[in-house]
Amino acid sequence: MRKVEVVAYNPQWGEMFVAEAEHIASVLGANVVAIHHIGSTAIPSIHAKPIIDLLVEVQDIGQVDEYNGAMERLGYQVMGEFGIVTRRYFRKENSEGVRTHHVHIFPAGSEQVQRHLMFRDYLINHPKDAQFYSKLKQDLAQQYPTDIEKYMDGKDGLIKILEQKAKDWFQEEQL
Repeated sequence: MRKVEVVAYNPQWGEMFVAEAEHIASVLGANVVAIHHIGSTAIPSIHAKPIIDLLVEVQDIGQVDEYNGAMERLGYQVMGEFGIVTRRYFRKENSEGVRTHHVHIFPAGSEQVQRHLMFRDYLINHPKDAQFYSKLKQDLAQQYPTDIEKYMDGKDGLIKILEQKAKDWFQEEQL
């Protein structure tokens, strides 16, 4: 049973992302197009589970499987697609068994990449919505301290609303 922990923003999360991105880039090599910091740890001033989410865009998603052993040597558990077609997902825990990193790898420019980046950028640019999301996460973590599924389910409705707002905002910005 994993504890649901949501903590105040930590400015070191950005540095942790950069360090881990360098490790991952060294493993995946020339296949990497870009590595992005996503998830709540990428949004200044909001509460988050202290897990660094990295989104890696690659030229050839099939080639990623060839690096599973190298990712395991970095401490990652290989999860395959893990419910999302064309994704490769890896997760890492520290020596105490606490999750520290998630790596989501997608083909460059995929719809999933766009969705994650729009969501992140929308919340960075709309602090009221970001704080509303932050408060919900804090409340859910308090309500479901040992039930990650209920925590995730509790966020789902708001995430869908924010994703639509992000998509609309992004389209307006393109005009």
